[in-house]
Amino acid sequence: MGERRTVVVTGAAGPAGRALGAQLARRPDVRAVGVDLTPRAVPGFERVDPVPAAGEPAYDRATLELVRRHEADLLVPSVSEELAHLAVLAEAAGLTGTVVVAGPGPTATAADKLLTMLALDRQGVEVPRHAAADALGSAAQALDWAAGPVVVKPRVARGGRGVHVVEDARDPVWATLDASWIVQSFAPGPEYCPQVYQSPTTGETQVVVLEKTGRKQGRVGNATTVTRLPEGDAADVADVARAATEALGLVGPLDMDVRRLGDGTPVVLEVNARFGAVSASAPELLDAVLGEWPA
Repeated sequence: MGERRTVVVTGAAGPAGRALGAQLARRPDVRAVGVDLTPRAVPGFERVDPVPAAGEPAYDRATLELVRRHEADLLVPSVSEELAHLAVLAEAAGLTGTVVVAGPGPTATAADKLLTMLALDRQGVEVPRHAAADALGSAAQALDWAAGPVVVKPRVARGGRGVHVVEDARDPVWATLDASWIVQSFAPGPEYCPQVYQSPTTGETQVVVLEKTGRKQGRVGNATTVTRLPEGDAADVADVARAATEALGLVGPLDMDVRRLGDGTPVVLEVNARFGAVSASAPELLDAVLGEWPA
């Protein structure tokens, strides 16, 4: 066996980080180190160190220091809020081959759910009807605009935080919304979380379609259970995932949410430019990263 590589995973104690830890534990060629805002022992990681939040001034120095201290071969982020800043930091510090993240522009677009919708819609990728919450004056106006229920969620968030279905014009949640929230027409059909890997060197795209069979919040939210569909099943879902990846210019591992409209058309709800909480159901993504990065 060759020399072990050191892989540092951010957000190690979160759902996406834990999923990566479980996979890395089965890799004798990897030494896995985690970092987290609230460090604690996590299976699969040799240790979990503390790190400041991405919005804190100390984040840049601490991140560069942990790469140096652990002699990291790879830094794999799993926290949505840090991706856009980390992409800039990686480029500025000459770590673009070490940090598993796309370029600053694509990463920033994917990090904002409204910008994602605007970019995909402009390039002809199917998305639900969408708007910033402050563009719609009331829940009643939003329901009329969508001709049915709407979903509201923060433009920048992760893990299904804040996602809410509005069906009643009197829903009190509307009074709490502002321009930092996005409104989407509700897609009532089956929901999928395609796991995508876009090679930064060959441009090849791998897509594994997972169907959400259970959700944390019932009709919406993070998947609690998924079913991996055989290759070729839900081919239109895989196609829209590939189209979204190309339209946004992303590379590396991606975790998407796709649902079907009432007529069966699959639409992209959001794109996470990182490994997701269900990545263990598509282990080829991690295999691809470990086989190709540092890029």
